[in-house]
Amino acid sequence: MISLTVDREECKKCSSCILECPFDLINEDKEGYPQLRKAAVKKCIRCGHCMAVCMADALDITISPLAQSPAVNRDLLPSPEAVEHFLLSRRSIRSYKKKTAPHALLREILETSRYAPSAHNCQPVHWLMVEDPQQVQRLSGMVVEWMRELKVFPGLIRAWDQGVDKVLRGAPHLAISHADPAASEHPVEDCTLATAYLDLAAHGHGIGSCWAGFLVQAFQHYQPLIDELNLPENHKVYTALMLGYPKFRYRHIPKRDDLKISWL
Repeated sequence: MISLTVDREECKKCSSCILECPFDLINEDKEGYPQLRKAAVKKCIRCGHCMAVCMADALDITISPLAQSPAVNRDLLPSPEAVEHFLLSRRSIRSYKKKTAPHALLREILETSRYAPSAHNCQPVHWLMVEDPQQVQRLSGMVVEWMRELKVFPGLIRAWDQGVDKVLRGAPHLAISHADPAASEHPVEDCTLATAYLDLAAHGHGIGSCWAGFLVQAFQHYQPLIDELNLPENHKVYTALMLGYPKFRYRHIPKRDDLKISWL
């Protein structure tokens, strides 16, 4: 059951909570204080905007309690220049150290991915973190077997036979996103956004990453690989991200094509 509590001594009646609700589920009571409409029981998407935007911390809502919602620390927010440099400095890492990342660190960057946007805030994304490097290697081998059956990517097969993994690049860890398509209107986009958050969170902690396209492609067609993960019923794999400490440090930001844009 959803309910909203307003501290009337602190409330400024600024209407920010009313204006920011995505589905207009808050209105004013007879005294001008915010209240939930009856439709909120069925239509609230649990975004927490109403509580988060209140300038006086006067509003509390059961689906996102104020006491469990950390305040935004403006001192920790990077400058626009720092954000730009951070994003431009991110690279796809394909050479990894043998060193594994601590379990707690992998958990921390996964936690960040929970805050990625999703359609209607359904939050349908599930993760399978392959923490054991040997298991990552096993999945690479299964992808190669799929390639052998189809007689595709001969260069990757040949490299594997020579002891070089060009599928998952010898990454020590692998994060696989999966979801029930019935749980979201846009599971592909939801999983992709969550993976992008994970990707950038990893970069912020000095963990390199690379999107595992060959693996995801194999998941769409190769039943032995699908069976290996033992995912919940009806779940599909949408993205996968290699993770590990980079073997080399990039010192420059490579040039990119000019911006392709038109204005209306």
